Amino acid sequence: MAAVSPSSAVSSFPAPASSPVTPPSRTRVVVIGAGPAGLTVANILRAASVDCVVLETESREFIEQRPRAGFLEEWVVRALQRRGLADRLLRNTEMHGEFEFRFAGERHRFPYGEMTGNRHFVYPQPLLVTDLVRRYADELGGEIRFGVRDVELHAIDTDRPEVSYTDPDTGERRSIVCEAVAGCDGARGVTRASMPPEHAAVARHDYGVGWLALLAEAPPSNDCVVFGVHSRGFAAHMARSPQVTRYYLECPPGDDPENWPHDRVWSELRTRLSADGARPLAEGPLIEKRVLDMHNYVVEPMSYGRLYLAGDAAHLAAPIAAKGMNLALHDALLLGDALVAHCFKADDSGLRGYSAACLRQVWQYQEFSQWLAEVMHGASSGDPFRAASATARLRRIFESPAAAAAFAELYIGKDIDGGGHPGTA
Repeated sequence: MAAVSPSSAVSSFPAPASSPVTPPSRTRVVVIGAGPAGLTVANILRAASVDCVVLETESREFIEQRPRAGFLEEWVVRALQRRGLADRLLRNTEMHGEFEFRFAGERHRFPYGEMTGNRHFVYPQPLLVTDLVRRYADELGGEIRFGVRDVELHAIDTDRPEVSYTDPDTGERRSIVCEAVAGCDGARGVTRASMPPEHAAVARHDYGVGWLALLAEAPPSNDCVVFGVHSRGFAAHMARSPQVTRYYLECPPGDDPENWPHDRVWSELRTRLSADGARPLAEGPLIEKRVLDMHNYVVEPMSYGRLYLAGDAAHLAAPIAAKGMNLALHDALLLGDALVAHCFKADDSGLRGYSAACLRQVWQYQEFSQWLAEVMHGASSGDPFRAASATARLRRIFESPAAAAAFAELYIGKDIDGGGHPGTA
């Protein structure tokens, strides 16, 4: 991160000096980024009659179609349900309570739902974003300014932070004075870059592998998630809808998706997901191919002055354990409640404790993802010791009830921090 003074402006695209400037407007909270975290914060504020404005660099059409994660932990869904934000989700979701590991030509089912009483809800992020936009903007009349450019943060270490941006229609520079800024604009957003480097440390971990993320126009070939542990590399199968399936293939980091034509993809999937008694894969056209480099980071603390980071702006969890969107919503629920308390009760205890409360959950999920990554990638590491250790971990899950119970709780995220979750009675 580039060094900045705490009250200086930070922007990825400096605004032209000749841009007309209009007098600043005012609101109580500016939310930067209209992803799941930002929209959840905005909905909490709007439902509590707290004035806020959401700024988003992309169009509404783009954010409602952008392919992203699709697994929600049950505590997240119940928290959204209590806030009236899960009606369509609950009508259209599929629920999973078990998954299958395939290794050494064997199939091993793991019934974590039966063991914990909790399940995963399969609901792609674009659908959740669509629901949250509709609720906030169309039903509650909340304001989202789409397509804004050159966003800058000013005076975030004061009690009157300001956010400026270029209006996409007029080219004018506009600014908003507020009491707090919710930074929900992702890993490459301006809010993360606005954290002074002498104040915020960034911890990183690189797994040294890539995943080829695939969407296939093909029905699911199994009734649950499948993880294939194989010497040629990890593979995964995850249903997205009755007609579309998500697949992953381990590949070198930075690999070119064009190195993976249709025939090679399906050949590797068949090999890495093979096991006695497994159904043949239902093949179909590949409608998405992109390479994800597996790495994590955590910004600590997640706040500075009147700026509060949430979601990928604060931490990235590789999709190894499907924790990213769940963590983002955990942040958003805590931040939304803390901002409401600030605005209506002059109670800043939630804001003061926000970063610590989030990071406790973040590090639990990061540690579990790292543990699971070694299980998934040990066999293909080329290191006999790592490969054998990964197999030992797998077999312990299926042979030890105590190990199985601990793994199930971590996998589903049930009371993982020992203190419940936002919105819990």
